[in-house]
Order: sequence, then structure tokens, then C-alpha cells
Amino acid sequence: MNPGTKRIAVVTGANKGIGFEISKQLASNGVRVILTARDVKRGNEAVEKLKAAGFSDVIFHQLDVTDPASSSSLADFIRTQFGMLDILVNNAGITGAIINPDDLKNLNPYPNEIVGENAGSVKEVVKQTYETATNCIGTNYYGIKLVTKELMTLLHLSNSPRIVNVSSRLGELKFISNEKARKELEDVDGLTEDTVDKVVEGFLEDVKENLIEVKGWPNNFSAYIVSKAALNAYTRILAKNYPNIAINSVSPGYVKTDMNHHTGVLTVEQGAKGPVMLAMMPEGGPSGLYFDKNMEVSTF
Repeated sequence: MNPGTKRIAVVTGANKGIGFEISKQLASNGVRVILTARDVKRGNEAVEKLKAAGFSDVIFHQLDVTDPASSSSLADFIRTQFGMLDILVNNAGITGAIINPDDLKNLNPYPNEIVGENAGSVKEVVKQTYETATNCIGTNYYGIKLVTKELMTLLHLSNSPRIVNVSSRLGELKFISNEKARKELEDVDGLTEDTVDKVVEGFLEDVKENLIEVKGWPNNFSAYIVSKAALNAYTRILAKNYPNIAINSVSPGYVKTDMNHHTGVLTVEQGAKGPVMLAMMPEGGPSGLYFDKNMEVSTF
């Protein structure tokens, strides 16, 4: 913990939705928040909105999680301004699919239609291309790795560092229908970053060759599902490699956001609770685990 001063937190993808609400709830807990977003105008507007609501200790810094120079610039800013970092909330993420919102609203509640027995019908309304899949994996998995590695030195300077990776129920391994990939991600003891990278690369190769169904990957939102399963696996690896940092992943639940065209069932206030709980955990809390909202789940 930052001796004698407020804790410092970075929240990625925070100009709206769950990220914005996480920033707000952390600020209301006395944390100094660096709210980040790709779009400078939207990021600054989000900070102004929080300041108008009485949260004066929130500042904006631009961050594109897929751009090494952008991550490096954020790290330099934190180093110069604060000298350290206490909390990193990796929230930035994209769906990796092209969806007609009107069609989406007619589907039954998630995740039943997405991965359940009626998943075939969803294929008509959810389109995935090699480009959308690559962008999704690049943001939700590689982007999080990039930012985390860039900020790791600053987190080590905290007395009580935390990393919270915002995941999804769809990233649970039961939804990884490619058996080889699932077995590799299930191997807790043998799991390495290289293994996870290879699973992800193999998936993208199958997307490129139009072999999604042939190779047994999920029909719908496959890039999103694989990216979140990879993120959960990466969380475990990080926790094992950095025992002095509490590192967990959490599904906020099915929250009404722009990302799902507001088809969710939870409010952003409810969705932010799990990530904020993990960010504010007392010393000696769990690490390397996956939470569904604020409940620990035994299986990833």
C-alpha cells in the first residue's frame, strides 16, 4: 500500500460501462484512479463526469492496450507522477463479432443461446471474420498481457499490489469445445504462457482456414470465448509467477452495456462489485482464482 497516501489504481477501457463504474466505485473507496481509454475526448469527458459527481481524485490518461508505445507512455506517466502502482484493473475488451442489435434482442438469455443447444440459430445474427477474431484476441488477451508486463515493475513497488482481470462466464473451460485446447488449458500444473499462446495461435489459424466448426471450436463468439479462457489461464500463470501480488480474474455477470447492446440483466453498479471487491481485498486474500461476480468458482 502507498505509505501515507492514497492507493493508485489504473482501470483500462474505462470511459463507459463497467470500466467507468469500477473507476467510480474505487474513487468512492478513497482510491486515486487513473481512468484510461483509447479515445482522448471520451476519456476526458468521463473524468469530467466523475468530477462533477464529486470524485475529484480521478485523472485521465490515454491508453490503447494493443499499442506498446501507448502502454509505455502510461507507465512513464505513473512513474513520474506517483512512483508506483497499487491496483491494475484490466477491463478493456471487445466482442470480436459483428452483430445486428435488433436480432440480438430477440435471443433467449445468455449464455444459453450462445453456447447451448440453440446455438445454431445464433450463427445467423453473429458474424465473425478473421479480422474481428484477430482484433478480439489482440485486445482481450495480448493487450492485457502487454499492459500488465509494462506496469509490473510499478506494481512491485506497492506493499499490497492487486491485479484484477475482468473476464466472462463464457471464458469458463466448459465452453471450450475443442478438446485438445481445453485439456491444455485445464493442465494447472503444466500451464505456461507459451502453451496459452499456442492455443490462441492455433485457434486464429483455424479461423483463417475457415475450420471453426470442423476443429470443434464454439460456433458463436468463438474469439471472445477463447480470449477470455486464455485470460483466465494467464491469470493462473501470473499468480504462480508473482506470489507477492494478488492476481484474480472475475466475471462481472451479464451486465447491460453497449458491448451487448444493453441486452444484459445486471446494472453496471452490480457488475462492478466483483472487480472492486477483488481490487480492495485485504492483505492475505486469494490469488490465482476465478470469481463469478463476488463468488469464488472452483473451476475455471
